[in-house]
Amino acid sequence: MTDTTVPEGTEADTDTLTRLEQEGEIAADYLEGLLDIADLDGDIDMDVEADRAAVSVISEGSSRDLQKLVGRDGEVLEALQELTRLAVHRETGDRSRLMLDIAGFRARKREELAELGAKAAQEAKSSGEPVKLRPMTPFERKVVHDAVKDAGLRSESEGEEPQRCVVVLP
Repeated sequence: MTDTTVPEGTEADTDTLTRLEQEGEIAADYLEGLLDIADLDGDIDMDVEADRAAVSVISEGSSRDLQKLVGRDGEVLEALQELTRLAVHRETGDRSRLMLDIAGFRARKREELAELGAKAAQEAKSSGEPVKLRPMTPFERKVVHDAVKDAGLRSESEGEEPQRCVVVLP
């Protein structure tokens, strides 16, 4: 199930990949137990993306049941991600940056946010004024920052959680 490629590199790269794969395995076991308790059907897919373990819960049929694990605006997904990270931390003793996706929610959200970041960058370029976006989660802000950087502009986060937002600079 793990879909990773090992780039040619140092022993440290191999050690990191092995550690991230272990995080994915621990997370998958934890999530399988959770799915069993909740009596929900879902398959677990593991990967390593951008130096972090990525675990997805997917459904072959209707993902309607899995939507319960996403919640409104991904609130339940965020909570499950934190619980899964804690389960990994309990087993390994190391803090995990694991990313969890359920029923493709985070992947769809990433696309929407990348588009939002590109539009905000275009607006900042054309107006010459900073563009302040709505408050976002850390995941959302990271995606927007990356999209703005790809558009050739700079952005920064301002404010305090949960009202922290991205400002795109011209």
